Amino acid sequence: MASSVLERPKADVAEGFGCITPLTSSTLVRPVPSDITIAQSVPPHRIERIAASVGILDEELELYGKHKAKVSLKVKERLAGEPDGALVVVGGISPTPLGEGKSTTTVGLAQALGAHLGQRVFCNIRQPSQGPTFGIKGGAAGGGYAQVIPMEEFNLHLTGDIHAISAANNLLAAAIDARMFHEKTQSDAALFRRLCPEGKPFARGMYPRLKKLGFVSKASPADLSEEEVAKFVRLDIDESTVRVQRVVDVNDRMLRRITVAQGPAEKKVEHATGFDISVASEIMAILAMSTDLADLRRRLGSIVVGSCKSNSDEVVTADDLGIGGALTALMKDALLPNLMQTLEGTPVFVHAGPFANIATGNSSVVADQIALKLVGKDGIVVTEAGFGADIGVEKFFNIKCRSAGLKPKCAVIVATLRALKMHGGAPAVAAGAPLPREYAEPSIPLLEAGFANLERHIRNTISFGVPVVVALNRFGTDTDEELALVAGLAKKCGAADAVVCTHHANGGKGTTELGRAVMAAVERGTSSGTQEL
Repeated sequence: MASSVLERPKADVAEGFGCITPLTSSTLVRPVPSDITIAQSVPPHRIERIAASVGILDEELELYGKHKAKVSLKVKERLAGEPDGALVVVGGISPTPLGEGKSTTTVGLAQALGAHLGQRVFCNIRQPSQGPTFGIKGGAAGGGYAQVIPMEEFNLHLTGDIHAISAANNLLAAAIDARMFHEKTQSDAALFRRLCPEGKPFARGMYPRLKKLGFVSKASPADLSEEEVAKFVRLDIDESTVRVQRVVDVNDRMLRRITVAQGPAEKKVEHATGFDISVASEIMAILAMSTDLADLRRRLGSIVVGSCKSNSDEVVTADDLGIGGALTALMKDALLPNLMQTLEGTPVFVHAGPFANIATGNSSVVADQIALKLVGKDGIVVTEAGFGADIGVEKFFNIKCRSAGLKPKCAVIVATLRALKMHGGAPAVAAGAPLPREYAEPSIPLLEAGFANLERHIRNTISFGVPVVVALNRFGTDTDEELALVAGLAKKCGAADAVVCTHHANGGKGTTELGRAVMAAVERGTSSGTQEL
């Protein structure tokens, strides 16, 4: 195992899009070291160099240390008239507890395109939660020689976006509980005095509720009648309909169900609630879908916190609580995508991380929009969709693309032989446990049976009007015969191509054939036109 740090003299950095430094045979250690060993053996370029190489101006960059930065949305405004590059989404077959390597393949593909095939490429992936990072799953920076670096910073705090989500979510939860408490213990007049102190104008955050109630003509609190005061101050939230819980970004099962309001002054409103993990907050999904600050403000203010007791058809929102603006203030910096780099110097946006089973499962809209402008007409943006293609990829097409007007040119579906064997009837597996012998030995019958899973994902994805390329993520126990069988079956059922990849062991060099297949599929998707979503 190599113990010395790989040196990167300026002469080794290729001119072009990113600070391209291809990994060579002399730097690929055998056996493949641990992810952290590899990540720490390759010194990252200063992030200002990465930014400058892709056309980001100094005034559009907010540094967070030497190797990561936030990028202003002004880039999108400056390049509004420029053509977009080609968008490629990476998904996977139905996942197993072992993982199929979508993130690693996404990064490896970007390294191949940028560092070995001369393409202008951006890699866009989600920020991981610290829950899985400190759990069995681990981080999400990729793996082996296909990683985003610095890996530790990527997997932990990054630039604080998830902490901002936690703060905003918990502010909302606190405001809900406080409002229900005061409405139970205060008269209309007392509530009004708390909300609108005598001689003070309406707070800016109150205007959405005034508009909702039809009180837009009221210039000051003194203009409200007694009946209007009652309507203004009483949200009348039905406690049984409140679904906003507090959040924390670690796995803490003891907080899943708790009782709050134990203090002597709150005994009358004691109730059960709980904590979710931070990335499960609706605010994370909102961050991923927002296109600018105004859109973020609108979405945050529209969060439904519950229904009214007196009218179950009437919902109560964050704007009714008057805190839509406060939530936006907490989230304004989080809206800016985070710029990082791969092991081979290609640029990466790491932004947002909603789960696919409860939200969209994709990185942010703004990251894709900015990256598409930066790579330009002949460039490629590789973006990842979480979970299986039946969740992440379909939500990418049905929600993200429709909402943001994105038009992808190609989809990649990642598969492994061991996952196909599991879907074909091999014994169940568990992360960290020894694999049953069926996974280490060739088995054509198990692969043929399990291929039905991959076939369904291929056919589903083709239905969105884009060519599909299958990436077979190779492991040491896989045989050439098995890989050839699956590749042949994939092409037979409609895949544009099916390619064996070894990016974990070989970095971008191990994914060049996949890169070529994607380039061909993008050309095919561009010439045939993308189906309207």
